[in-house]
Amino acid sequence: MSRGTPRRPSGREPTEARSAIGLRKVLAWFGLLVGVAGVVVAWLVVDPAQPITAILCLLISAVALVDLVVLARR
Repeated sequence: MSRGTPRRPSGREPTEARSAIGLRKVLAWFGLLVGVAGVVVAWLVVDPAQPITAILCLLISAVALVDLVVLARR
């Protein structure tokens, strides 16, 4: 194969792709737990009139939950 010729994908890459799925699951669970705990702490301890911290923690939880769903479907 010469330098100018691009490598052709085998067509099987998505099914054979290897990633640290176990590590992703652990990190997603950690993100979900920390996010939910952050929402609870922000809502109960911090002034509920300023919910930006709770919203950000809720966003972290949502992203972690979506990642867990995607990993469960693999």
